[in-house]
Parts: sequence; C-alpha cells; structure tokens
Amino acid sequence: MKQLLDFIPLIIFFALYKMYDIYTATGALIIASAIQIALTYAIYKKVEKMQLITFLMVAVFGGMTIFLHDDNFIKWKVTIVYAVFAIGLAVSHAIGKSAIKGMLGKELTLPESVWAKITWAWVAFFSFCAGLNIYVAYQLPLDVWVNFKVFGLLIATLGFTLATGVYIYKHMPKENKEEE
Repeated sequence: MKQLLDFIPLIIFFALYKMYDIYTATGALIIASAIQIALTYAIYKKVEKMQLITFLMVAVFGGMTIFLHDDNFIKWKVTIVYAVFAIGLAVSHAIGKSAIKGMLGKELTLPESVWAKITWAWVAFFSFCAGLNIYVAYQLPLDVWVNFKVFGLLIATLGFTLATGVYIYKHMPKENKEEE
C-alpha cells in the first residue's frame, strides 16, 4: 500500500499535465505530495527522510515554477533530488554510516564490500539519472520530458532496484537464503 501511495502524486501530475498544462500539473503535484505526507504519517506514524526531502523540493521548485510561470524550475527539481540522493549516499558511506546499510542492514547480513558496491552503484545510478534528466529536459520537447520523468525514470528505478535485489541475493550468506 505504501508504494502505491508514493506513486499517486506522480499519476496526478501526469494526468493533469495531459489534460491542462505543466503549471496546473505542478500545483496538483504540490498538493498531492502534501496529502501523501499527511496520509503516510496518519497510517504509519512516520515519514521517511527521502519523502520529506522530495516534498520540500517539490514545494520549492514547484512553487517557483508556478509563481514565475517558468517550467525550468520543475525540470531542475528532478535533477536536484537525484543529485541530493547521490551526494547523501556518498557522504554517508564516506563517514562510515552507509544509508543503504542503515535501511536494509537490520534485515540483511552482507559483507562490507557488498554494502560498499551497492552504495556506489546507487550513487552512480542517481548521478546518471540527474545528468540524463538535464539532457532530456533541455534538448527535447516538454511532452517528452514529462513522459521521461513519469515513466522512464520510474521504470529505470524499478529495474535498478530489481537488479540490486538480485545482487544482494547472490551475496547473502547461505543461512539467510535457506530462511527464505
């Protein structure tokens, strides 16, 4: 259910962009993201840092998009969110407190070298997505960017998550595999 809740603002953004324009869609994205945060807290009594960072970026860059009537700000939001995630993962790993290990380490036992490879793979993935978003946003039409943002990045993230899961499974100790 939580994953579905995470996609609702994106679906609303896409639908309203197709029916109206980028500014209406952006306003709806801000509102839907605020409602999503409130619902997440009401249901789970907690909101993840990534959700809060994303909401803050949506509110700031979406607000600037609407106020200045300039779609460049909402395009930059995607790049900045991915860059923040990449930098956050790199810094957390560099200071010895891997964010990925912190999220998954309670359920999984993996060698430190595997956690490091997973972390750096995600840093590279987020960096690549940030750069690719800049290219698509400024070299291709707005319709292409919206489709890329909604579907391309979503599919790429799901695929990379699946690949990470396969990698993790290959490196899990045998006793953990037998429990599953």
